[in-house]
Amino acid sequence: MTSATIPDRILDCFPSGSYALTALLRLLDIVETEEIPTAAVECREQPRLRINPVFVARHAATPEKLLMLVMHELHHVLLGHTTLFRAATPVRNFVFDAVINGLICRMFPEPAYTSMLTDFYDQASYPECLLRPPPGWPGRPTPPKGIAALPQPRRDRVMALHRALYSDGGATYQEVFEALPRQLGAGIPDGMPLLGDHDPDGALGGRFEDRSPVLFDVVRGIVEQWPQPPDPIRGRSLADILADSVVARVRVPSTRAVLRRLIDRIAAGGVPGRRRRMATDRFLTQSPIPAFDRRTTVLRALGHPPLLHDAAVPVRRRARSGERVHIYVDVSGSMDAVKGPLYGAVLDCRHDVHPSIHLFSTRVADVSLGELRRGVCRSTGGTDIACVAEHMERTRIRRALIVTDGYVGQPRGAHLATLSRAMLAVAYYGTAVCDTDLAAVAACIATLPIGAVE
Repeated sequence: MTSATIPDRILDCFPSGSYALTALLRLLDIVETEEIPTAAVECREQPRLRINPVFVARHAATPEKLLMLVMHELHHVLLGHTTLFRAATPVRNFVFDAVINGLICRMFPEPAYTSMLTDFYDQASYPECLLRPPPGWPGRPTPPKGIAALPQPRRDRVMALHRALYSDGGATYQEVFEALPRQLGAGIPDGMPLLGDHDPDGALGGRFEDRSPVLFDVVRGIVEQWPQPPDPIRGRSLADILADSVVARVRVPSTRAVLRRLIDRIAAGGVPGRRRRMATDRFLTQSPIPAFDRRTTVLRALGHPPLLHDAAVPVRRRARSGERVHIYVDVSGSMDAVKGPLYGAVLDCRHDVHPSIHLFSTRVADVSLGELRRGVCRSTGGTDIACVAEHMERTRIRRALIVTDGYVGQPRGAHLATLSRAMLAVAYYGTAVCDTDLAAVAACIATLPIGAVE
């Protein structure tokens, strides 16, 4: 097998013109080596996709199987570096593989693709059988022999977990991470084969965004264009269909205070301070002091002078000033864990913001404050700042606050011009944020505390 064989086969296994693969291949050196068991992406200044030709010959000889191997590794790069889990351990590596395998099987459920996993993993061995779809999936799945041999009630719990990975609803990293370790018993057996890179010094070591930012942006762009299942496993992979869900609202007062300061700055044209002024209002009341009004004049002409007269009393009070600010709330999959407190914080500022809240993912969906209070969420699961820029241009919004974890993609071209013209504030919110994508267009920024209470 020559050095050009593997790169050519990888290029050929992807549908033509899909997934921005040419951008990836221009960036990655694809190297054949037997120093690694399967495949790995080295996230360095000059990134490399290292792939074992012996493994490919034995387990990924068809284009469909090779596609699944490469997609598995690219998902490791993207999902493994979103700082959900900082340190690699055998259990966490197993969790990553279980969820990634469920995701890519749901993306490509045909047997030609899933056979990469069903041929590689033994359905009679536990917990290895959790890394592959069940026999007969997706038509008439039956429990793998490895799960069926477990004693009750453990068998039912493991079966439900495995079913969730390959069901329409899917399962998140957090759900599997919380449930799976309790069902593993003695842990992960030594020598269990795993796909992808699980070396702490390889793709899963440290912050991928810092070590190879260019590769991070390219791979994220590729995964955003991958075909998605009807009900995607939530995380960094994206969908293209809006779906309604309900978010349990939680109020976070300290987050509200930070949001209000940003709203003040945007509404007041970028000048810090409270958006309040002293105003004089006139209230009508009754007074014994004669006044020249129409009612008094008529009653006097009729010979019945009134005892009380209409009078206007000036009252000084603090009034709101400045424009109401439009808020764009990131409701992509990566924000799932913080949507509740985020909704509560936005509602706390409801008097200062426009009555239509703009939820954005890869599309913008407007909801009322009442819908926000009920926890309505409409999201495609993905994130793209382009939809925000297009919405602002179409509706002529010039003052806006974007609340996001920052993984939205860098605006370019007309989108960059639109966001640069606006008075734009960015509030970063989440367990891990990216503060580079919107740095060029943000007039002011803040990081919202999570779970803090005043």
